[in-house]
Amino acid sequence: MKAANALIAAALGIATAGFGNAAFAQHSHSAPAAGAAQHAPVSHDGHAAPPEGRLLVKFPDSLRARTMANMRDHLRSLAQIQDALARESFDEAGKIAEERLGMTSLIAHEAHEVAKYMPQGMQDAGTAMHRGASQFAIALQKTAVTGDLKPSLAALARTTQACVACHAGYRLQ
Repeated sequence: MKAANALIAAALGIATAGFGNAAFAQHSHSAPAAGAAQHAPVSHDGHAAPPEGRLLVKFPDSLRARTMANMRDHLRSLAQIQDALARESFDEAGKIAEERLGMTSLIAHEAHEVAKYMPQGMQDAGTAMHRGASQFAIALQKTAVTGDLKPSLAALARTTQACVACHAGYRLQ
């Protein structure tokens, strides 16, 4: 149990420390790797984010409120996943990951409606998060059989890195 908790803490550190990591920067739309060309996030109307801030993405009020609620649910889901991992309940963690964050969740999150208002980079980060969560759920199935948590934690880190990248580059209005 202590080893699992240490690995979870390490995964969370990986997910949030990725800002300086070249591999993370490849997937980030706001933190390019050292020496890479600086490409600011660009909105669907062609406007770049100011260098000091995130790109403002305008959603209709009702859709914005639902999207913000979905993102808060993503955070609750991550907390519930971490709790399940700490209890070594890998099947429970995988179910939460797939149903609330993974590709299965796209219909419930109205992804088809939301995507209309997102710049391409924001869409890409969202897709990476949802795909990553589904891959994490699959990795957890393997962990349940093998007991090896490291691949699952790496998949969780990739998933949360997509969240960090999107929130670092974009904000809703």
